[in-house]
Amino acid sequence: MKKINLFVVYFSEFIILEILYKLLIKQSIFRLSLINMFLFIGVVALFLTIITKLFKNTKINKTIYFILLTFLTIWFSAEYVIKGYFGFYISWNAFKIADQIGSFAGKGVIEVLKRIPGICLLFIPLILNIIFHKKIDYTKLTIKSSLIYIISFLILLGSYFLSLNINKNASYSPYVLTYEINDIALNVENLGVINTLCTDTYRTIFGFEDKIVINENNSNPSEEEPKIPEEEQPKVYEYNNLPIDFNSLMVNESNSAIKQIHEYMLNDPGTFQNEYTGYFKNKNLILFMAESFNEIAVKKELTPTLYKLIHEGFEFTNFYTPTIYSTIGGEFQELTGLYASSLDILSKFRGGNVSFPEGVATKFKENGYQTFAYHNNTYNFQNRDRYLKSLGFDYYKACNTGLEKLINCNEWPRSDVDMINTTFDEYINENHFMVFYATVSGHSGYTFASNAMARKHREEYQSFNYPYSEGPASYLAAQMELDQALEALITKLAKAGKLEDTVIALVGDHYPYELSVNEVNEISDFKRDATVTINKSNFILWNSEMPKVTISKVGSQIDVIPTIYNAFGLKYDSRLFIGKDILSPTEGLAMFSNRSWVTNKGTYFASSGKFVPNADVEIEDDYVRKMNQIVNNKITMSRLIINNNYYSKVFN
Repeated sequence: MKKINLFVVYFSEFIILEILYKLLIKQSIFRLSLINMFLFIGVVALFLTIITKLFKNTKINKTIYFILLTFLTIWFSAEYVIKGYFGFYISWNAFKIADQIGSFAGKGVIEVLKRIPGICLLFIPLILNIIFHKKIDYTKLTIKSSLIYIISFLILLGSYFLSLNINKNASYSPYVLTYEINDIALNVENLGVINTLCTDTYRTIFGFEDKIVINENNSNPSEEEPKIPEEEQPKVYEYNNLPIDFNSLMVNESNSAIKQIHEYMLNDPGTFQNEYTGYFKNKNLILFMAESFNEIAVKKELTPTLYKLIHEGFEFTNFYTPTIYSTIGGEFQELTGLYASSLDILSKFRGGNVSFPEGVATKFKENGYQTFAYHNNTYNFQNRDRYLKSLGFDYYKACNTGLEKLINCNEWPRSDVDMINTTFDEYINENHFMVFYATVSGHSGYTFASNAMARKHREEYQSFNYPYSEGPASYLAAQMELDQALEALITKLAKAGKLEDTVIALVGDHYPYELSVNEVNEISDFKRDATVTINKSNFILWNSEMPKVTISKVGSQIDVIPTIYNAFGLKYDSRLFIGKDILSPTEGLAMFSNRSWVTNKGTYFASSGKFVPNADVEIEDDYVRKMNQIVNNKITMSRLIINNNYYSKVFN
């Protein structure tokens, strides 16, 4: 009986795995560039066939085959679980945050068990090969067959590279993804898991630099001087910039990457000061990064304090918290004003060796503030103790560094109310204070059995008789703890006579990604998609004495720190932040994990290349192309700034 050709087996298995994976994560296979994917899989299948049939001993060849197929099956399965739970695609750099993933080991077992049917589907090709392994030809290639395979490999490889030129100038075409940008999400979605694995392996070993086009506007477009109503006294606004001579820095710099950043900064005019510059000057600041907070948790009767802060201060109606690499990505974006473009930069950020002369605690200390940081989880989770210090925080208290003496650090998640109540007295008597709270009460998992904060508020939640399933219900119950923590904070500030002089700012690190899109939509006021609107949220910027101010401009986490600096009248250089002051007259921009984006003119979905304009707006012909280039530049610059410790060069 004639045995099955090994190349046919490899090729069929790889195609089946790609299709099964797309079905499991509920993405259309037509998102893939099918011609490129089939050609590339053919190249890989031929190459592995040659490798597998090198030896005379068929047992060795068979062992090589099963090792390769087992590895690939496990990789697809891990991709399925990580994408399903954390919301991002894995790469070799994912091992740099292995502690974050590993910290959810217990929950990870549950997530794997939840996906057992899908994992079993992915293991079908491997299981079938174990059953029918005797029907596959593992014999060593002859000289003649070796030449045929090598020639076929070269022809197929050449055909693949030629295929990259099809529609090569389109945004995020296979050509662009291969030669110009490094984006794991887009590669998986457009070229497939196997192509991404091979490309990522090559770039991890040999490196890769994204293409940058600096001769276009680097910052958010439509930068123009604020228009003053004629009836008001004219006022000339200056840029929020420092006297940094980027020309001189370029001339005296030999490192090409740093020189490139200098050139980028030189071509970014920065953002103008505006009517809100110094609006909160000399007030205290309490800044929150709220775990898994999203606008779906804001309900007037259930979370009245959150509702009050959102609707009575600055109300940002088009704000997003892009979910990129879980909590560390969201916190990085909020605290640095940079985009979490890769796990590589997050690893460097976590190390605490990156210089941040414009860091939030450093900047407030320069203006006479005492700074404090608190977190009701383990103090060194994700090396938070290191990167908070690099941002200027000298005082940091968390579980295992003193907070465990004040609150119950043995329950999970821990209480935000207890954290506020027990730390408030440490800073309230300072003349000027800036406080950062990283909360944890809203953390997954979202069941009443597994979440201590959900259980704490279960009866109170149930009194509202909402019709939601357990996942959304326990999420909302857990967020009631954050709401009551803010209520306690406001009460204490008022009692201490400091409420009028204190600003509360709050942003979430990511949406509650343990909930499915359908579960999120159970409690959402509108139907959300899984790429962009799933991330729509709130940014709280509130003072008890201010009138309500509605801001419709698009913004995201990376805009938080520049916005705060401007509102507090701090001297800073707006060019050094990839995010921009939301109160400035630039067009707003929010960028997401696969380079999709939103502006006030519309929404661009990178995987499909579809742009959806907003109603009643005029779009110039090359608007999408220009915006894609701006997005690419911002993402690349964020990476280069961290990888080259750029701020230490600027401030010597």
